[in-house]
Amino acid sequence: MDFKAQIQMGIPTELPSKKERSSAVSHAPNRKQILSKEEKQLAIRNALRYFPAEWHAVLAPEFAEELQTYGRIYMYRFQPSYEIYARAISAYPAQTSHAASIMLMIQNNLDPAVAQHPQELITYGGNGAVFQNWAQYLLTMQYLSEMTNEQTLHIYSGHPMGLFPSSKEAPRVVVSNGMMIPNYSKQDDWEKYNALGVTQYGQMTAGSYMYIGPQGIVHGTAITVMNAFRKVLKADENPNGKIFLTAGLGGMSGAQPKAGNIAGCITICAEVNPLAAKKRHEQGWVDELIENLDTLVTRTKIAKSKNEIVSLAFIGNVVDVWERFDEEQIFIHLGSDQTSLHNPWAGGYYPSGLSFEEANDMMNQNPDAFKTKVQESLRRHADAINLHTKKGTYFFDYGNAFLLEASRAGADVMAENDIDFKYPSYVQDILGPMCFDYGFGPFRWVCSSGKIEDLQKTDAIALRVLQKIKEEAPIEIQQQLSDNIKWISEAEQNKLVVGSKARILYADAEGRAKIALAFNEAIDNGELSAPIILGRDHHDVSGTDSPYRETSNIYDGSKFTADMAIHNVIGDSFRGATWVSIHNGGGVGWGEVTNGGFGMVLDGSKDSERKLKNMLFYDVNNGIARRSWARNKEAMFALQREMDRTKTLKVTIPTLVENKLLDNLF
Repeated sequence: MDFKAQIQMGIPTELPSKKERSSAVSHAPNRKQILSKEEKQLAIRNALRYFPAEWHAVLAPEFAEELQTYGRIYMYRFQPSYEIYARAISAYPAQTSHAASIMLMIQNNLDPAVAQHPQELITYGGNGAVFQNWAQYLLTMQYLSEMTNEQTLHIYSGHPMGLFPSSKEAPRVVVSNGMMIPNYSKQDDWEKYNALGVTQYGQMTAGSYMYIGPQGIVHGTAITVMNAFRKVLKADENPNGKIFLTAGLGGMSGAQPKAGNIAGCITICAEVNPLAAKKRHEQGWVDELIENLDTLVTRTKIAKSKNEIVSLAFIGNVVDVWERFDEEQIFIHLGSDQTSLHNPWAGGYYPSGLSFEEANDMMNQNPDAFKTKVQESLRRHADAINLHTKKGTYFFDYGNAFLLEASRAGADVMAENDIDFKYPSYVQDILGPMCFDYGFGPFRWVCSSGKIEDLQKTDAIALRVLQKIKEEAPIEIQQQLSDNIKWISEAEQNKLVVGSKARILYADAEGRAKIALAFNEAIDNGELSAPIILGRDHHDVSGTDSPYRETSNIYDGSKFTADMAIHNVIGDSFRGATWVSIHNGGGVGWGEVTNGGFGMVLDGSKDSERKLKNMLFYDVNNGIARRSWARNKEAMFALQREMDRTKTLKVTIPTLVENKLLDNLF
């Protein structure tokens, strides 16, 4: 049976043979056993509802074994036999190019070259899932193959509820992930309800079908590192030979070495999982692999003495690196961490003192002891960082909940007021005031043809648009435009593509709309051979309410509210998005953030032109308006500038209050 026929079939008509897990790919750690006997029976009952009753006698014990062994039911038997990767849009059986584009993006998220744990349907972050199980994947692809332009597919935490009548103006797919009742949104709630098969952690771009491989975070990391060095170096210095020390090479964090090379420094990135480190090295994302701490010390000293630009992956624990570099008096200019600490007890953070295998065994067999080990390691980790920051190291939290979990472990990371952290979030110091408040965020696109020539043409189009905008842009955003012009002009030579033929750059509402309009015109006139799929990281101006990351530079007390993200996804849905998503959880953890995203297919039509102008404008300016209302001066500037240009935009402006009026009131 060919690829198209298998997609159209959905759940197979005959029970496929049992499949074993592959040893060639990385697997999710076994989750802890959290269900009672009755709940395990319910989980199996929930899983069996996808299949004919005559299969239940075979599948019930098999699913019970998966649940008992792995802590989840993945339905390995139903993983399709065909290769999963982003094919050209014409390869998909679909009645609409919009549905075919979504199929392409789903397969890209599950491509073994892209996904962190592909057989567990996890794209990145240790638990960022596209679907909970393979039955959901099969049904979703089948529904998409049948969909017309007057139907909408509704996805409930990976489960395709079904196709509902709608209209051409409606989104083709609406996705929600993990939308729990607030009092049931703690970490163990996720473990329980995910094990039951009724919710999932969609991360950010995993469960919304918009991940484009590590490139997606390379750009944001490069901007962050470049501007962090600008904060700590003198005007006549450059980052060559200066150290950026961090951790994490799995999933999105694998982008860090490439970003460090682009920024022009020495990047040292520790990773405890040898498979993850070797995968990034094979893909060209890190220059050298080092397995011995003594060797790392020697190699680092050589790199410093020669002012090298190089990325070094250390297969080991970053805590050991921080402590050893202190002993060796190796000065670290920049320090951070990008392990998946939103998921600290199930593989997101590996404690020092245990091997990778020992940690995996302990987290499954003795979760309480593992939690104790993690918190001991976090205290050591913070102590070592503190030694370096006393010498002048600039350490920033990279939005992975490092400071939050370290504080919960009792580590020395709190400021004197015992409310704030002693180290800033990178959003507070860099991306918030420099990018998000001005409307700059991670705009991305995918060439659905799969052709490198189309990607090259889009790079050239985007470069021309940005250069033209820069000619008349105010001084406040000249640096942002210059950084992005440099980025897009060097993108191809930096070999950023893994999986789909995709690109990312940071642009504001004006830049996004003008680039998208130019793409649409190029499709219409035949310069581009197939539709372009637009999207963005949820880590953006408007899409995410996250008090420890995206909205950490909101100081009016509203950073713990989630109205912006909810309005964003609703507003995008009726302004022209092809699909929309809203999630509980993201890069900083379950229950800690609400985030939303979109996808938009440009097909060269007048409809696409109208939709892109409406939706991209709102998608950015909704967030600028909220940031302006919080009295962020950069956002107030950006919003006033937009209202001067767009007469139909009228937004409430805050009145500023003199501090002296409040000093003696209480």
